[in-house]
Parts: sequence; structure tokens; C-alpha cells
Amino acid sequence: MTRPSAAARSPLLRRLAMHAAYHWRNSGHRLLTAARTVWDTRDGALFPSVTSELGGMSVNYSGLAEGIAYTLEFTELRREGGGAAAKRTTGTVRGKELRDPARLAASDIRIVGTSATKARRLPRSASLVVPMRVHFVIDFDGTDDATARISKRERAQFRGALRRHAWTWAEEHAPEWFDRFYDRIYRATMHQRHGARERTETKEVSYEVLFRRGRMFLLSEGSEPVAGALCHWDRRSGTLTLRLLGVLDGDRRHLDSGAFKAVYHFLIGWCADHGVRALDFQGTEPFLSKGTYQWKRRFGTRVVLPPNHFGRKRLWFQVRRDTPEVRDYLVANPLLAENEDGALEAVYFYDAERPVRLDYAANSPGVSGVRHVDLDEFLASVPRARERKERV
Repeated sequence: MTRPSAAARSPLLRRLAMHAAYHWRNSGHRLLTAARTVWDTRDGALFPSVTSELGGMSVNYSGLAEGIAYTLEFTELRREGGGAAAKRTTGTVRGKELRDPARLAASDIRIVGTSATKARRLPRSASLVVPMRVHFVIDFDGTDDATARISKRERAQFRGALRRHAWTWAEEHAPEWFDRFYDRIYRATMHQRHGARERTETKEVSYEVLFRRGRMFLLSEGSEPVAGALCHWDRRSGTLTLRLLGVLDGDRRHLDSGAFKAVYHFLIGWCADHGVRALDFQGTEPFLSKGTYQWKRRFGTRVVLPPNHFGRKRLWFQVRRDTPEVRDYLVANPLLAENEDGALEAVYFYDAERPVRLDYAANSPGVSGVRHVDLDEFLASVPRARERKERV
């Protein structure tokens, strides 16, 4: 898949530095991901330790800094109610302190972000080893129609929306289209959806690393682009990875019209027609209650560990105090965790008063099975709410 190459905008040395930094963050090279994981989780490093109190329960996250945005903020979103904001207490810990969770701040739930190897060595009582992130991949082997794997409901919704809006899809190469995409589509959507929590790639890196070497697509209604996507292309593996996407001006109308989801449908069709071997929709937190998790799985995706350094990192998730609020949270947020063989399984909690949340589906290639866990058994070693809360 050859394409015209846009002219560089940044000096050579700066471009080389941007490429190096981008690959440090995103490369799937085995040696590089191993080196980064060792470096990121070294005993002498200083890590954040944040305790968040909200919704009648406290969560302490300690370890890899990425877990603040990817994990702790998710727990806050799932505990929000009545407009209350989380009360955070922040500190730092050394990497060697993460080996002994008893030295960390007291909380109802304790989460440690570290390497998979170190997470598996931590205490097993009332705990799980959880991936930090998971990705959703579609494989194209030429033997079947990839669009047939999309859920019937999703396909029907797309066909109806396509009839109403007559969208067209095109790959764009001109730098002026990149500027429009980045400013009016990507950044506007990130701000509209995430506000102060937005996490974005800079415009300079997006242009030099992604646009000049990757693939950019625009979805138009009439003559007006209303959505788009910027993807990384790995020629060696034949993998197209969706990196940046959005709708024009972050306008809710284009989200409601289905234009945002249409980008995924058109990408699947384009990949099938252009010899792509795998399409990586990137990922999300490993919680089945996450909306992104549920709708990405409807595209017939395979759940995988990320190919970059996140694939070698884990969360150690332990309950320290048995309260009604903790039980409510666990039941409302089933998650993926490692089983004894290291494979991913879906874990659903329940008790006599709280039934399993089967409305959060988990059946996807890459998820080896489903486990229903009785909270009375899981929390048998954990102090109940009536007992004094201690630093242990």
C-alpha cells in the first residue's frame, strides 16, 4: 500500500527524537517492551500513591503513573453520584515498597500498577491480577467476510444510518486535510468527550509520525467531512492501528447520527479490500462496565493484551475492607483477570442480595472463560464494615 508522502514540517533531529519517543511509548518490539517494563517498574523508581475517597468507599492506587488516568479515574467515574467530587490524598512510594502492600496507605480497595511478574508475586488473598489495558483486534485471513462478524444489531444500525446520511469514505493525503482533521475533528472531540481528563497526542507528533507514515481517512456527508481517523501502519506485520479519531467540532449531532461508529465500519471494509492482515482498534480499561469495552466487542473483535509495553504490565487488585459500598462496586463492575494459566477470563461478583451483572457481556475471542465469584467466599478473610478500619 504505497501512498504519497507529505513534506516534513519539523527539523530532522526533532523528528528523530519524536519518532524515538513515540516508539518508546507504542512499539511492540519484544526487546523494547521488555526493556521499558524493567525500567518503568524498577525498585529505585519513585511512583505516585493516590487515595481517592468517593461514593462511601476509598481506593488507593500506587505504582505506574499511567494507572492514575487509566484506572483510578475509572473507579471515580463509576463511584460518582450527586455531583460530588473525589477527595484525593496524594503521596509517593519507592518501587521496592510496592512489594509489601501493607506499607501502602489504608483504603477499602488497593490497586498496585506494576509488571506482570511482580504483580503475580503479591498476596493472593481477596485479590486478582488484572491487565492494565486490553486491545480489540480484527484479523483478516481472506477466508471469511470480516463484516459478518459484527453483531446483527450493529450492522442493522449502520445500514440504516448509511441510508439516511449517504456517507462517503476516502483516504486523504494533503497536509491541509490533516490540519482540519486534527483541529476540528480530533481535538474538538477529545475535549467534548473528556474535558479536563482528555489525553491527546500533540499535533507535531501526529503529523510527523502518524500522518506522514500512516493512513488518514475522512467520512463525509455531502461535501462536508463530519468524522475521521488517523492510523498507524506497520508494513512488516500488516497491521493498521487506529490512533486518533473524532467527529466535526465534537458535535453531539454527529455522535448521535452514528458517524463516529461508522468510522469503524468503513475501516473494516477498507482493510478487507487493501490486504491488511489485522486492524487494531486499540483498547480500554479491562472493566466490562466500560462503555467502550462493550461496543468495541460488537465488531467481532478479538480481545488481546496490548502489543506495546502495557502488555507486560498488570494491576494487582485487592479488597481490604468488606462494606456494602465495596460489594456494590464489585458487582457493578465485572472485569477481566488472569486465571491460573495466565489466560484472560471474565470475573463476575455476586452475593445473596446482588445478582451477577450478566448485562455486561464478555463472550469474545481472547476471553478464555467466565467465572462467577461469591463475595462471601472471596471476602472471607477481609474485615467487615463493623470492624475498626486499620492500616494493615
